[in-house]
Amino acid sequence: MKGMPQILNVRQQAEVIRSILRKRLDTILPDAMRQANLDMWIILCQEDDYDPVFKTMVPRDTWAPILQMLIFFDRGLEKGVERINLSMTDLGDLYDRPWRGVHHEEQWLQLRGIIEERNPQQIGINIGRVNWAAGGLTYNLYQQLVEAIPSIAGNLVSAEKACEHWLMTLTNEELELFNQVAKIAHEMIAECFNPHAITPGVTTTEDLEWAYWQRSLNLGLELAFKPFFRLIRRNTAKAINPVEDKIIRRGDLLHCDVGIRYLRLNSDHQELAYVLLDGETNAPVGFNRLLAEGNRLQKVFMNEFMLGLTGNELLANILSAARLQSIPNPRVYSHSLGLYLHEPGPLIGLPWEQEKNPGRGDVPLQHNSCFTMELAVEDFVTEWDNQTVRLSLEQDVKFTERGCKPLDGVQTSFHLI
Repeated sequence: MKGMPQILNVRQQAEVIRSILRKRLDTILPDAMRQANLDMWIILCQEDDYDPVFKTMVPRDTWAPILQMLIFFDRGLEKGVERINLSMTDLGDLYDRPWRGVHHEEQWLQLRGIIEERNPQQIGINIGRVNWAAGGLTYNLYQQLVEAIPSIAGNLVSAEKACEHWLMTLTNEELELFNQVAKIAHEMIAECFNPHAITPGVTTTEDLEWAYWQRSLNLGLELAFKPFFRLIRRNTAKAINPVEDKIIRRGDLLHCDVGIRYLRLNSDHQELAYVLLDGETNAPVGFNRLLAEGNRLQKVFMNEFMLGLTGNELLANILSAARLQSIPNPRVYSHSLGLYLHEPGPLIGLPWEQEKNPGRGDVPLQHNSCFTMELAVEDFVTEWDNQTVRLSLEQDVKFTERGCKPLDGVQTSFHLI
């Protein structure tokens, strides 16, 4: 193990997030609006029911009570995008705050005045249908909006393209931080897949799940999702000890699917461990061969990333190239990664769909975005009586002008227990 990287305390994290948010608002936001052809973008939500995009546009140390209104107005290339916070929430100097009242009726009147003064033609609201993160406007608030300002009903359009660009695009600073997030995530997996953490015949996969969860909390980290650990067992051994008992035994393969959220960035990894039989010093040759095939598929995956391709095009190209290289039974089911776990960039396959995913699979690839390189290979293992085994691998990657590269490397050998 390399050792756990330093994790910032809560105050330091808030300072980093605020600094990055300022840069995102200055640079990514204008591009997002212009790519979506929006003159104005209005984000509405309420306390305890925040719009997914809203949550990424406010500092971490924010209390956002009652009705929230963020208004963005594009004043052109020279003057840039005006940012208005029309709520009781204090967002500091990141936004103008023209209203200091407490009654939401006043907010709607103020919003009407802001819109009428600027006279936008295209007003984006978060009613996207493809990516869930772009559909955060509730029907209740939509009704209140058109009732308060009926004159704009014909100017309202979906801000889905703006949501996609805002959430998918990361700053250079975020990409650097993502390497650190991946390092922490890798170290946490190594701590779980460690001889000191597992006693064969005693420790269960549930024990590992709770241990991972507790370790995350102890480090001050959030989970990206509930951790999963599972057993892959030889058929002859399963006949004696079914995997449903979840007890880890010698000769088992262990597979994890885990992730953390740190500095607003989500990790998502799948790695493998092998529990040595008495007298063994390494995993069976057949498993090492299959892992090497998985590494070959990872290289194919990264080599096929090109600006502007859709997720469906990437899926087809990756699988075609893998089959030409005789990689055994390749499968790809990758997704974008960053401020959210599964949104909003191009979807590159699903475990049950290896041809085309309408909608999410039609989103085009863009630079400065991150993905899970989630895939699998499948073949027989001689040492397990030619039993067919699927190895599922997942590592996080970034796509920039320099191509697609791993964040903190990939797994090239089994964790050994």
